[in-house]
Amino acid sequence: MGTAAKVSTGVLLLGLVSFITDVSSEMILPLLPLFIVALGGSGIAVGLVSGVGDSVADFLKIFSGYFSDRLGRRKPLVALGYFSSAFAKLFFPIATIWEHVLALRVVERIGKGVRTAPRDAMIAGYAAMEIRGKAFGVHRAMDTAGAVLGSIIAFLLLWFFALDFRQIFLAAALLAFLALLPLYFVKEVRSERRLESSFALSLKSLPADLKALILILMVFALGNISYMFFILRAREVFEAAKLAEQLSLSLPVLLYVLYNSVYATLAEPFGALSDRIGRANIMLGGFLLFSLMSLGFIFVGVRTLFILFALYGLVYAMTEGVGRAFVSDLCSEQLRGTALGAYHTATGFAAIAANLVAGVLWDVFGSEATFAYAASLPLLAALLLFFWKKKRQ
Repeated sequence: MGTAAKVSTGVLLLGLVSFITDVSSEMILPLLPLFIVALGGSGIAVGLVSGVGDSVADFLKIFSGYFSDRLGRRKPLVALGYFSSAFAKLFFPIATIWEHVLALRVVERIGKGVRTAPRDAMIAGYAAMEIRGKAFGVHRAMDTAGAVLGSIIAFLLLWFFALDFRQIFLAAALLAFLALLPLYFVKEVRSERRLESSFALSLKSLPADLKALILILMVFALGNISYMFFILRAREVFEAAKLAEQLSLSLPVLLYVLYNSVYATLAEPFGALSDRIGRANIMLGGFLLFSLMSLGFIFVGVRTLFILFALYGLVYAMTEGVGRAFVSDLCSEQLRGTALGAYHTATGFAAIAANLVAGVLWDVFGSEATFAYAASLPLLAALLLFFWKKKRQ
């Protein structure tokens, strides 16, 4: 808690909100690809649910970020986003076909789209540039600690209490509303209102270096396929090893816990390290590691699955919070919501393409083709970031 104490109370409260929300979400997410398959969905269905849901959220982030800049207030949009996501989760337990899951995932992700850019702008506003990587790292660590706990709860309910997917989803939905309590105590981060600035003008005002960086991050996102494919690959490996049905259902959840545990543990140290040695250096390492890890999933066995899921968590610790801090560094406070929204939206459009391609490759050519695709784009992103960094120097 020593390092966390150096960041503001606002960051810690927002981290607590995210912690509770992710406990709820991650009771659902590791089970979702298995639920989709149980409802008759294929690899393409998994890609659609993941890609469309997340991309709708990311499409909205640029507008919510822009409106928070115009209003000079962030908290109302943050609160609306958390409430609407919690409400949507109430309907997951009554889904009867995978298309219901697709529709509900879209509705639930709308809340994420409304809250994320204003919340990230609040975090950036609470922290000077010298500790901004640390602040985002602390928030990501708390967020992901909730994911760890949620995944563990899902495993325990599935394995020891023999609850079915629907019962677990209902418990998760009720828990989501508790996240609204600490949000009440979060103080608003006000900025100068930009009522005179149109949406197009706000986008045009973003620095050229920032626009180029967002494009590079978009290239990385084109290869950053959903966690759902990694879980399905784990299930595939366990079935090939002829493990018992209960084990092949439950062990992927434990691997997901491992991924999130590594992510939660290392997010703050890598955020702080980016404050010292530069965001680009950390991101470059993350891009290259993702490529190597994806190749590993082609040749994976039961034992190496645990190593690869740990590396998956390491990649996210190196890229998620650091990327947000990177974008925040390159824009003014008055444009921060718009800039973060543009970043999330660009990577969101890339995500739907990535997951649709991954789903088609999975169904037509097999899982190996999906992971070969995932390994290629991060290499290109690393090359582009290297030249971006060299040009700025």
